[in-house]
Amino acid sequence: MKSLNEDLKTGEFKQIYLLYGEEVYLKKQYKDRLSKAIVNEGDTMNYSYYEGKGIHPGELIDLAETMPFFSERRLIVVENSGFFKNATPELADYLKELPETSYFLFVEEEVDKRGKLYKAVKAKGRIVELGRQDEHTLVRWILGMVKREGKQISERTVQLLLAKTGDDMENLQRELEKLFCYTLEKDAITVEDVEEICTTHISNQIFEMVAAVAEKKQKRALELYYDLLALKEPPMRILFLLVRQFRLLLEVKELDQSGYGRKEIGEKTGLHTFVVGKYQGQAKLFKKKELREILEMAADLEESVKTGRLTDALATELFIVKYSMA
Repeated sequence: MKSLNEDLKTGEFKQIYLLYGEEVYLKKQYKDRLSKAIVNEGDTMNYSYYEGKGIHPGELIDLAETMPFFSERRLIVVENSGFFKNATPELADYLKELPETSYFLFVEEEVDKRGKLYKAVKAKGRIVELGRQDEHTLVRWILGMVKREGKQISERTVQLLLAKTGDDMENLQRELEKLFCYTLEKDAITVEDVEEICTTHISNQIFEMVAAVAEKKQKRALELYYDLLALKEPPMRILFLLVRQFRLLLEVKELDQSGYGRKEIGEKTGLHTFVVGKYQGQAKLFKKKELREILEMAADLEESVKTGRLTDALATELFIVKYSMA
């Protein structure tokens, strides 16, 4: 991001940019900022946007060969094309001889760094990965958003917001907008406001479900499961997230027992530091042998669904029921 900000600050742009990664919010922000900086806002003659898997590389090449209309630059934005996961040799070769007046901005979720197109962009342009941000960055960003609204928020409240809603910046922005509207007449956002108005992320509901299973609160575990079904969450996705949760608990337990601290556990598991403590606490409710048995059962249930012996909904329910029985 530092390189992108420097380009935007100096006005000296690469001819080709590739923004990729899972942080949708940052990709949109930089796509918009780069687009407005490379060509004048509203210049529809020299700005072209393509999205989706059905884009023909030849059409992009033809457009790039066209001189800009009363402007120094032509910008072609290509989003979620899949070009960087599939072989696109025609476009990769063309980018090596790209006319000086044409600029490309690619925005993708996944890329293959071994691919010809990725290497072509790397040789001539700038590639920036925009993934999930660390806790320090997210806290600073939230504080900045709150300050711009003329409000205050405590560190405890920020931590609760992150724990409740997750680390996706797009989702966090939506939740902050809800908080700003909810606290319109107030100077500060409180813990009570977050609890009252913010939506719990599905991963947190899964966390609660696992907690209910560990505490043998079968009724509560099933209530959470049926709530997720009512929200149109597919049963197999719920089972997948449950299994992922138990796998993380096993990893955290083993690392914790090996003497690793929260920061190191977070780095090794991919968990944010602000949730590692919760996982450590929940992992203590299970023995390592029990966690391994749970993962083995999940694999058997998945096989039963694939072979048609069980429906996905029944398999997930059986999984919850078995390990929440008192």
